Amino acid sequence: MNKKKIHKLILLFFFSSFLFISSAENKFQFHRSKSSSMSRVFLPLKTQEIPSRKLPFTHNVTLTVNLTVGTPPQNVTMILDTGSELSLLQCNATGFKGHPVFESNRSSTYIPIACSSPTCTIQTQDFSIPTSCDSKNICHTVLSFADSSSFEGSLARDKFNFSGSEFPDTIFGCMFSGYSSNPDEDSKTTGLMGMNRGSLSFISQMGFKKFAYCISSSNLSGVLLLGESNFTRIWPLNYTPLIQISTHLPYFNRVAYTVQFQGIRVAEKLLKLPKSVLEPDHTGAGQTMIDSGTQFTFLLGPVYTALKNEFIIQTTGILRVLEDPNFLFQGAFDLCFQIPINSTAAKIELPSVTLIFTGAEITVTDERLLYRVAGETRGGDAVHCFTFGNSDLLAIEAYIIGHHHQQDTWMEFDIEKSRVGVASVRCDLAGQRLNLRR
Repeated sequence: MNKKKIHKLILLFFFSSFLFISSAENKFQFHRSKSSSMSRVFLPLKTQEIPSRKLPFTHNVTLTVNLTVGTPPQNVTMILDTGSELSLLQCNATGFKGHPVFESNRSSTYIPIACSSPTCTIQTQDFSIPTSCDSKNICHTVLSFADSSSFEGSLARDKFNFSGSEFPDTIFGCMFSGYSSNPDEDSKTTGLMGMNRGSLSFISQMGFKKFAYCISSSNLSGVLLLGESNFTRIWPLNYTPLIQISTHLPYFNRVAYTVQFQGIRVAEKLLKLPKSVLEPDHTGAGQTMIDSGTQFTFLLGPVYTALKNEFIIQTTGILRVLEDPNFLFQGAFDLCFQIPINSTAAKIELPSVTLIFTGAEITVTDERLLYRVAGETRGGDAVHCFTFGNSDLLAIEAYIIGHHHQQDTWMEFDIEKSRVGVASVRCDLAGQRLNLRR
């Protein structure tokens, strides 16, 4: 890793818009193309429908970023995922037939990482599957996901470019084979950009100490900022500390954005939940992770059941429960409702659900509480499911706060101070208030 004293970058992502980069100090080298005299560079960013890597969803609205990798530069499309560490690219046309790939043999700056290097032996210690040494003494890695997808390949480094801005020696996984639970959807992207707290995540390699995002609930627009911003001068944030456990535990992800879950309030009623079910146990099971790579929120069985029962009570006479024991949406959603096709959840007055953390809260309201299941009807009714799922049905030993419930909430990840800040805002107006211009 280049440790020269050079530039620090502030990246401003506009969903379905542009990425802006301005300079300051950073340990990562930043080069402007000789033809560019601009103080900012632009990178198109867009939303599209893709499958979630974290849970067995069929589709998930996620951000993708277009950039180039290698010499000469090759165009790639990567998914931004705050729930993953290692960025990866599909690197073998044979192993990923019909998928866009990065052809590593065409890049003169591509360098495989030796299995004896500290990158392979030390920096990968938080990988769920340990790295190994292949027949060529290259660092071999296997990545697996909860939806049964998996990828196999080697660690490597190469030059990543954002519209003339160069990040040399970026470490990533060059994957030569894999299994996807949804190959048609996976064929839309070249790889994944890991953004968690691990030492090999993209944000860690770039040297940022803070980033934030805000996703609009109205039009899939929003803004993601990497680096410092003046947001707190406009809206005050409530902060919740990140939970850190230094020892390895079988069910605890040490580099996830883990916070302390304290309870749930439905409208004005605080659910009676024992403290023990909201805290990680001696195995690490029961941690609460904030993950933009997961669409909905998942709760462990006892907490989910308490929320489900209270929501049914408070919506009696308002919503009609789907009485179909054979219907289970995406393997984890067993509370669904029948709503007339010509109506929408937005027109129904629903009780809010507030997730309570140490020092901060996230309130979910209105249409974000229900999700219309495509293609499912009962007579003249559409099927809408409660957007909180049961972790137990997926054999996941954790609470996961998905991005669907982070909409219209400013989410700041302060890595240096080990905390997450939240504020309820109109995300479609956030860029305007911050004086961000396309």
